[in-house]
Amino acid sequence: MSVVVTGATGHLGRLTVEALLRRGVPPSGIVATGRDIAAIKDLADRGVVVRRTDFTDPDSLATAFAGADKLLLISASVPVDERVANHRRAIDAALAAGVTLVAYTSTLQADTAATIIGATHRATEEYLRERRVPSVLLRNGWYLENYTGQLPLILQNGAVIGAVGQGRVSAASRADYAEAAAVVLTTEGHVGAVYELGGDEAFTLTELAAAISAAAGKQITYTDLPAQELARVLAGAGLPTELAEVLADADLGLSRGELFTDSGDLGRLIGRPTTPLADAVADALR
Repeated sequence: MSVVVTGATGHLGRLTVEALLRRGVPPSGIVATGRDIAAIKDLADRGVVVRRTDFTDPDSLATAFAGADKLLLISASVPVDERVANHRRAIDAALAAGVTLVAYTSTLQADTAATIIGATHRATEEYLRERRVPSVLLRNGWYLENYTGQLPLILQNGAVIGAVGQGRVSAASRADYAEAAAVVLTTEGHVGAVYELGGDEAFTLTELAAAISAAAGKQITYTDLPAQELARVLAGAGLPTELAEVLADADLGLSRGELFTDSGDLGRLIGRPTTPLADAVADALR
């Protein structure tokens, strides 16, 4: 079996490669791809096949996917307006290579989500169906790291900011999502499945602030802002304007329940409880 992982130079892709290795896939049976393959030289040193890909270059995709049985297509972290075209090129290359399964990392409730991000995932899912690709949809929820990665700034300002109201988010760790992907790629019976993946315990950002307060021994509050104001704050903090607007829009989706799931799919796939919020915060603080 040969498994190709796109975006292996990123967090989720690398974690998935590691999870595949733990599950007994030989290094020579894994193809780790990305633009900057120097970043994954250590994987090559361990016997993993490393190939450069550029989603804008169909020839690079054809070369990288040659001989593959299964493909993990991790949604591209490029400007939103380029995502769908990139995904389509990757899907076309997978079909041409004769891949028997494409596992695509989508987003929760992609078929109905009204967010900017949701629309790109929905378009990709539709293309998979249109091309009749044997596929499985891994509709990943938000990462816990989206929040724990902000801890230095949160502690400095004494506040979590957002535009979610009392919306609940079913966040899980990247490692949990990576493990689920590895399970799907190394076991049978997943073609046509749609997995709504998220943490076992959803939380509000008010509850996130309370968890940080308890772990850090410092009072942290949650400040709810209008989405347009949040976008301005994020842009003022140095984020590109487009990204700031996409993130604020995602918060609106969270407030509508679009990043919540009680499916239990993630825990069932990985065979254990998902990483609790309190543990993720404590680990990040350490």
